[in-house]
Amino acid sequence: MSQPRRIGLLGGSFNPAHRGHRAISLFALKALGLDEIWWLVTPGNPLKRGASDMASLPVRLASARKMARRARIRATAIETQLGTQYTADTLEQVRARYPKNDFIWIMGADNLAGFHRWERWRDIAQQMPIAVIARPGYDGIAITAPAMAWFGHRVRPRDQARNWTRWSMPALVLLRFCPDPRSATALRRADPDWHHGLADTLVRDHVTRQVVV
Repeated sequence: MSQPRRIGLLGGSFNPAHRGHRAISLFALKALGLDEIWWLVTPGNPLKRGASDMASLPVRLASARKMARRARIRATAIETQLGTQYTADTLEQVRARYPKNDFIWIMGADNLAGFHRWERWRDIAQQMPIAVIARPGYDGIAITAPAMAWFGHRVRPRDQARNWTRWSMPALVLLRFCPDPRSATALRRADPDWHHGLADTLVRDHVTRQVVV
């Protein structure tokens, strides 16, 4: 029998996708011993409702696909097919749809700082391991975050990161690397019209193979 594929899941708006996302993903591929990473391009972040500068989903998926080229990264808008709004529900359905894969949730230290505000965040932690990637200015906040206190002794040593498929839930590992300071916010400020060149692109989902409109 073939071994389960080891897949990292990195969610976000990708508005637009940038080299910081790619750098984090390439680092995680190696640090966690992954076969590939799926970028979950969200239709809309419940914590960022009403964002006036949010590009359309097809444009953001096209941006993610372009940034993921020639890497073991697959950009997907699978939440639109699953009909899910919250990460806990998305991960539950992804695991059910792809039962032969092993999944680990990947997020930045800034997300860990506010993780306790996510809908059913404890359910996320019970479903799969979590790898947290360092991000400038957020590490101190993340370490003292309510969610970090909840994980307690379930935080795993960094040198065991490649063993994540053997861990019982909940489990979290903190990873450190030379971070990329770029952000989607800064890119939008520098180029507010970044999405115009992708507006008419016919974009196909890397995972489901469906055209996203």
